[in-house]
Amino acid sequence: MILVLRALGVGDLATGVPALRALRAAYPGKDLALVAPRWLAPLVELVGGVDRQVHADGLGPLPWSGPPPETAVNLHGRGPQSHLMLAALRPGRLLAFANPDAGVPDGPPWRADEHEVDRWCRMLAWYGVPADRTDLALRRPARGGFPAGVTIVHPGAKAAARRWPVARFAAVARELAGRGHRVVVTGSPAERDLAEAVARAAGLPADAVLAGATDVGELAGLVAYARLVLCGDTGIGHLATAYATPSVLLFGPVPPSWWGPPPDRPWHEALWTGPGPAAAGERVHPALAALDVPDVLAAVERVERAARHRPQAPAQRTRTRTPLPTRG
Repeated sequence: MILVLRALGVGDLATGVPALRALRAAYPGKDLALVAPRWLAPLVELVGGVDRQVHADGLGPLPWSGPPPETAVNLHGRGPQSHLMLAALRPGRLLAFANPDAGVPDGPPWRADEHEVDRWCRMLAWYGVPADRTDLALRRPARGGFPAGVTIVHPGAKAAARRWPVARFAAVARELAGRGHRVVVTGSPAERDLAEAVARAAGLPADAVLAGATDVGELAGLVAYARLVLCGDTGIGHLATAYATPSVLLFGPVPPSWWGPPPDRPWHEALWTGPGPAAAGERVHPALAALDVPDVLAAVERVERAARHRPQAPAQRTRTRTPLPTRG
């Protein structure tokens, strides 16, 4: 049994895909279990290669009653809490970043200024497990009941400092709708009011608001068949990368060199004005506030032009199958 910890969100799972695929290839005959939140199960299915999901929301004692895993892999963080969480299961081997305080004196050193994809590929390489950092694609789900060819505007983000102003999202949405884009506004159930505010200011119909109406698997399907994704530094941007859907991502305060799309794919563009002072309280970060509507509309034109020449990988559809066995 290979037990992998990545109990985080959509973007975290998507950026961990190359590492997960590398582990699958390195242990082809072993049961591979992924520790992740229950609500991510539809997206875990689209990664492929995971035999079992152990449900966990963040760090803490795991609902684990089986024998100690042969190998435990920490793709969650630098420790000590995540290291100790896995060590409590008494694995035969623990692959993790070095942290003497957590009883892991060996292992590669942690680097703060590193892209999230490269971080986990580098860690595994230190243990002799090669990973391909470009292996970011997810399986393409069935279309479902949502429309294809839409332009997705996603104004939300976990931190207020990473949310571009409502009025600017609305201005871009209004202009794109005027150019013939079918614009929809997505978000979590908690972001429904935010999505409605953007749609209302953009003059979009009420049925354009899909915030709270999709689970993560349906959101992946919406992105997979979309025309364009416009969002901040948040999970849906990584889904756009996974499906080669043209995207414009608005970054701040974290730079795209840490969480952005691959720079060699011009149909994804991360806008970033550089570091700046920290935002105060609930205010948008200055690096993000410096981006204006014309900047974003120009980026939309560039990524749509680039998308006409992107390589077209064959659609990899998921097969009808029994859902992943789960624990917890």
